[in-house]
Amino acid sequence: MTRNLAGFTGVGYDRGRGPLWQLAWLVVSGSVVMRWWCPRQVRVAILRGFGAQIGESVLVRHRVRIHWPWKLAIGDNSWVGEGVWILNLEPVTIGHDVCISQDVLLCTGSHDRRSATFEFDNAPIVVEDGAWIAARATVLRGVTIGREATVGATALVAGDVAPCETVLAPEARGVRTR
Repeated sequence: MTRNLAGFTGVGYDRGRGPLWQLAWLVVSGSVVMRWWCPRQVRVAILRGFGAQIGESVLVRHRVRIHWPWKLAIGDNSWVGEGVWILNLEPVTIGHDVCISQDVLLCTGSHDRRSATFEFDNAPIVVEDGAWIAARATVLRGVTIGREATVGATALVAGDVAPCETVLAPEARGVRTR
């Protein structure tokens, strides 16, 4: 199959808000929300103002990138660590008492490799109550992280994680010794 990226249409992808709302979010998020000097209460209030459903006592640290806040729900007492990127072309639902550690990527977007025009193949992500996603882990579209599950640092998660399950990244191993 020959790729024809010029033919890409993005059919089926709904941004959820109009262009002016999107522009307003991009300006505010880039100039206020991600900055270290923005108090956490203000950061959460701005996210709510743009449509995010955020529970009580939620901590969203600085340098957090959220693609579309109106496609985000976070339960009570959850933490979103510094440098997290929530690429939520589709909804991301984070339960209560969840810890999303530093530099985690939650990516709801992908492309259909069988499509000549590389159309979207997006799906939501759900992180259930009490889960922990450790530093620099990546969770891909369509995944559910079960209740009280743990995703280890740097793990790549492409399939569901069962409740109370722990998944770890493969360990680095020496190939040879000089």
